[in-house]
This record gives sequence, structure tokens and C-alpha cells, in this order.
Amino acid sequence: MPKPLIALLLAIAAAFGVSHYSDHFDPYFLDVLTGVGINIILAVSLNLVNGYTGQFSLGHAGFMSVGAYGAAAITVLLGPRLLGEDGGSALQQGLLFLGALLAGGLGAATAGLAVGVPSLRLKGDYLALVTLGFGEIIRVVFQNVDALGGALGLNGIPAYTTVFWVYSVAALTVFTVVCLVRSTYGRGFIATHDDEVASESVGLNTTRYKIVAFVVSAFFAGVAGGLYAHFKLTITPTGFDFTKSIEIVVMVILGGMGNTPGVIMAAILLTVLPELLRSVDQYRMVLYSLLLIALMLVRPKGLFNFDYAAIAGRLQKRLKGARG
Repeated sequence: MPKPLIALLLAIAAAFGVSHYSDHFDPYFLDVLTGVGINIILAVSLNLVNGYTGQFSLGHAGFMSVGAYGAAAITVLLGPRLLGEDGGSALQQGLLFLGALLAGGLGAATAGLAVGVPSLRLKGDYLALVTLGFGEIIRVVFQNVDALGGALGLNGIPAYTTVFWVYSVAALTVFTVVCLVRSTYGRGFIATHDDEVASESVGLNTTRYKIVAFVVSAFFAGVAGGLYAHFKLTITPTGFDFTKSIEIVVMVILGGMGNTPGVIMAAILLTVLPELLRSVDQYRMVLYSLLLIALMLVRPKGLFNFDYAAIAGRLQKRLKGARG
């Protein structure tokens, strides 16, 4: 069995174990733990576009909002009809939630395709502006749809999100991105990142690779949005604004562009750090911003941008030497 698949199964099993005993944990700890998992999904999925393919998207919060509203609409509006007055069994609720997450992810992927086909021939700042505009358009649209709560947001979302769901999806996201990039097909993403002109000269359709990366990234952002909606239980259009997109981009940059382990650690750090600064509540965000600036200045290529394969190789050699 391939190592990535073994790691995926172990991660899902660990998530099930933690979720099974979640009643024994402090609710605040579970809240932070869930937030960390959702941010890992968002950061790792965006890293496929910004890190591995070399594009610059600022619309990830827009895809997240499509998934959040799509999944929430299914469980809030269709859930009572499908489950009945008694709310259905745990299995029925789980299947409904799974269907809602997939629908939200597919909706976000469709939006990614709709944005990607006309805009991914652009590069650099122009692409960033297009994706930024898309995110704002989506926010305004949801703000004016009364069936989804309008500016007041959508309330009464059932609390289906658990540690198991979040970290199973996070593990699946990491597994998909790692396997995709390491595959023969996935080398096209790296080639597109390194030199588009040279890649096209040898027959690679770089636009197709960018669109595939965009759609896959948008799908997982949509699933993360569905998990977020059923975790917060209330969502508003302002929760998916430009600031949220920047927050995700910072995780990718701080972790190291195109470095999945680094991006995961950056997502953990930037989720936990604001909570650690709550003791100085009045100056919390000021200190948080100053720490981010300091980290960017000290490690401009990413705080966790290391060659993890080389480090693992050296550790393996040392262990073999110690045993010998």
C-alpha cells in the first residue's frame, strides 16, 4: 500500500478517535482545534494555485462562501423535508451532511471553472485583480439574496461539523494535493510555475493546468466553507470578504510557497497565535500584525520553507548509523 494512502487512513482513524472522545475535551480547545483544521484545508488548497502553479489568487474566500451557503442551504432548507420531524438518525444526518459538503464543493468548483476559463490567461497582478473582483461580486450577490438571509446572514444551521469531519477532509485535501503534484501529470503544475513560455514551447497547455489547479483548489475551499458554516451555525457575507482571502494568502506565503508541510504549520500557527494573544485583548491584533511583519522580514521565503525530504533523509541515515 502506498505511503500517502497509509498516512491518509491513519489520519482519518486518529480523527475518529479524537472525535469519539471529544466530550471529554474543553469546548474552547475543540473550537480552536476545529478552526485549525478548516484553515489547513483552505491554505493547502490555495497553495496548489499560488504555490505549485505560480498564480496569484485573491478569491479563495469567494469560493469558500459559495460552498458555505450552498451546503447550508441544503441542510437548512431541504434537511427538514428529507429527515422528517424527528430529525432522522445519526446515519441519515451524516449522509445529508456529506451530500451537502459535496454539493457545496461542486458549486465552488463550478464557480472556479467559470472564473478560471476567461481569466487564467492573465498573469500576475491582473489575475489577482480578477479573482479579487470575483470574491467581492459573490459577497454582494449573497448579501442581496433574501432567501439566504441577505445582509443579516443565514441562521439556524445545524451543528454537523465535528473534529472527525474537519480532519478527515483536511487529510484528504493534503493527500490529493501531494499525490497530484507528485504524479506525472502534476509535474505540469511545477513546469507552469517555473517557466510558462518554456512549458508551452514543449507542448504543455499551461492554461489547462492552471484551470485544473483552480478548480481543484476551489472545490476544497467550498468543502471548507460547508464545514465552517455547520461549525459557526450562522454565516454572513461579511465573513467572506477580502480580509479572509488575505488571511489565507498569508498562511501560504508564511509557510513557504509550494511547501505543503510548511503551509500546514503556518495555518496552525496563524490560527493559534491570535488565541494566545487574548491575554492582551486590547492590543491583540496590533501585536499579531507586528509579529506577522517581523516574521515576513526575518523569513521572506517562508517561516517553514525547509527541504523536509532532505531533513527526513538525514534523520534516517543517523538512525541507521546509531543502530549499526
